[in-house]
Amino acid sequence: MEFEVTTSKRVDIVDITDRVAEHAPEAADTCTVFVPHTTAGVIVNEDERRLRSDFKTLLSRLVPRGDDYAHDQLDGNADAHLRSVLLGEHVTVPVEDGELALGTWQSILFVDCDGPRTRRIVVK
Repeated sequence: MEFEVTTSKRVDIVDITDRVAEHAPEAADTCTVFVPHTTAGVIVNEDERRLRSDFKTLLSRLVPRGDDYAHDQLDGNADAHLRSVLLGEHVTVPVEDGELALGTWQSILFVDCDGPRTRRIVVK
């Protein structure tokens, strides 16, 4: 199963937990969420406004935009590729009784590092 997410900023974080839950295989023990893009990632963490801002700050400090990356000579988005490496392209969540077994404050967050774009999310 898959669905699309549309982002509105260059670096944008979208809670996709409910959409993943809709597509999660009911008879499975686990659910894998995969992002088939090289400038985006997916994480499990708390979906809180200030923490989302902190994530963005962390990414910009670890991988600043316009830091003379070789790939920028091609298309100017090397920072987005490098940031996505830090995030990872998938997460796997246990499924119990047909429900995602996330912790109390855990959400599945899609992180776009090169938006705004419409991206595809694969759920297996």
